[in-house]
Amino acid sequence: MPDDHHGRSTRLDAVVRDRGIDASDPGSGPRVARVPEPHVHDTFSVKGIDTKRREELLEAVLRDRDGVSAASATARNGTVGVHHDPAVSRDGLRETLEACGLVVDPADRAFEVRRASQFASARVAVAVLFGLMVATPYIAVLYPTRLEWLFYDPMTVAYLQSLLDSRMATHFFVNLGALSGIAFLVACGPLIKRSLAAAAAGQVTNESVFVGSVAALFAYSTAAAFTGFGGTVHYDLVAYAVAGATLWTHFGAADPAAEDHGAAESTGSADAEVAEGELADSDPVAMTDGGQ
Repeated sequence: MPDDHHGRSTRLDAVVRDRGIDASDPGSGPRVARVPEPHVHDTFSVKGIDTKRREELLEAVLRDRDGVSAASATARNGTVGVHHDPAVSRDGLRETLEACGLVVDPADRAFEVRRASQFASARVAVAVLFGLMVATPYIAVLYPTRLEWLFYDPMTVAYLQSLLDSRMATHFFVNLGALSGIAFLVACGPLIKRSLAAAAAGQVTNESVFVGSVAALFAYSTAAAFTGFGGTVHYDLVAYAVAGATLWTHFGAADPAAEDHGAAESTGSADAEVAEGELADSDPVAMTDGGQ
């Protein structure tokens, strides 16, 4: 059975073929309409099941095992759920998954991966939402006064400037400072922790430079807003930097901690061998993502 991407057989295909499962209709494997009450549920964290076909093949392989009443594989979050008889051990199910060319996280790692993924998504939400909450007042009030030739008529600009010169400006900047500060601490929490650890070790990293720059910009803006020395308040730049760094870390760059952990895991799993001419050299192997 061809591999989804390279036109060659994979270990999952070999298991399906050896067990006589109809690969043209993976869902035709043995099914149980209702999960028996004594059955328990186990969840495994894997990575590499990146197509619908592989989800269905893996589910068919698991359901074909004695004592398994239901199985579900989800590529989106890298999890495999199995309902099974208590007599079927978790280690036995793990061996079945590994026989399909997967490397499975231990139970505690699976929990850590799910929790870390949820926190990462929450940090993205905080960075984006708080960034919008900071940007909106700037666009409505501050930018017109700084670029008056680009925005409203002189009377409107003068009115907005009078608001900034009044006592109302204190509450205005308190809100902006609180929003941008919370966004920085929450969304960039992992970066701040790693930067502090690097500083304690006497090292200077790119993350340290970023965290130090944002902290300095926040401190400067706070002084400009509440001490009256005449500087420009740049809470907007703080919010933009936090949102940009968070989105880049989540979608565009790997977590350094994840890379270190993934390298260790790949070294430990490098001894898996595939029969020559039968299985693909580039079999999908599920590596742990280091909790990212």
